[in-house]
Amino acid sequence: MSALLTGILILAALSGTLVVLVRDPKRQVFALAANGLVLGLLFFALQAPDVALSEIAVGTIVTPLLFLVTLAAVAINRGRP
Repeated sequence: MSALLTGILILAALSGTLVVLVRDPKRQVFALAANGLVLGLLFFALQAPDVALSEIAVGTIVTPLLFLVTLAAVAINRGRP
């Protein structure tokens, strides 16, 4: 196993752990986006560029954006009866 792949695997493990350990939902969304980016790099290093692009699009952009919109909607609706 190459040093690059080992480093990316360690980053993936650390970013996944960070997602679980962070308690603030907004920070957790950004940690999730970072985890998606690291997983995209991992797939690219494993010579799967199509999967890497899908992971970057979905795991780094779409999913965190949906979570942020949901958190904003929940914050707005907290004041309503």
